[in-house]
Amino acid sequence: GVEISTTWSGRTLHVVGLDIDPSNAHLRQGLCGIRASRLERAEAIGRRLAAIGIGSALDGAMALASSPETIGRTHFARHLAATGVTADVKTAFRRLLGEGKPGYVRHRWSALADAVGWIRQAGGVAVLAHPVRYGLRPERLRALFEHFRDLGGAAVEVVTASQDEPVACRIASLAGATGLAASAGSDFHDPEQSWLDLGQLAELPAVCVPLWRDWRLPEAAAIA
Repeated sequence: GVEISTTWSGRTLHVVGLDIDPSNAHLRQGLCGIRASRLERAEAIGRRLAAIGIGSALDGAMALASSPETIGRTHFARHLAATGVTADVKTAFRRLLGEGKPGYVRHRWSALADAVGWIRQAGGVAVLAHPVRYGLRPERLRALFEHFRDLGGAAVEVVTASQDEPVACRIASLAGATGLAASAGSDFHDPEQSWLDLGQLAELPAVCVPLWRDWRLPEAAAIA
């Protein structure tokens, strides 16, 4: 699987790709471009933080990232918390790294259409992650669902760590009305940045068509 940050209508969206071929050339090339842009953004964040007297931020974030191309704001937040600049990771985002704060650098990610295309070219299915976190009004959210479907998107996360049961039911209804299947995800990245621990999600609403209803793993296909 893969999660790709994308830009749609001036907003950053996250698209999950499931059952992908990680060796696919189109996907690898697209992700390579994203990684290069992440490094450029990190360097800009480092300069902004240095300008307010936090000079070690870039080096500290680099030390926490698995590679320079995977560095993100979370690595800066973890460094700031570990060195006592902020009390914890959440405070780092709230005071320094969130939108409008001294260390924030707006980033233009890949287009939504490109990300969906890479996932499909790699043999995978595209899922729109945690839709309510984008702050869209109902009519704009419906437009996003319809556009995502028309691009070849397969499903939307109906149950997530940031959507309670009433919201999940509303998203389930909208997914059904726009022809999208339902998926679920905790958005768990690591123990220090966990919206919800693994295995704690609620079940999908009964009206949903689960993405995995017709899922056929290679082993099952071979047996059949």
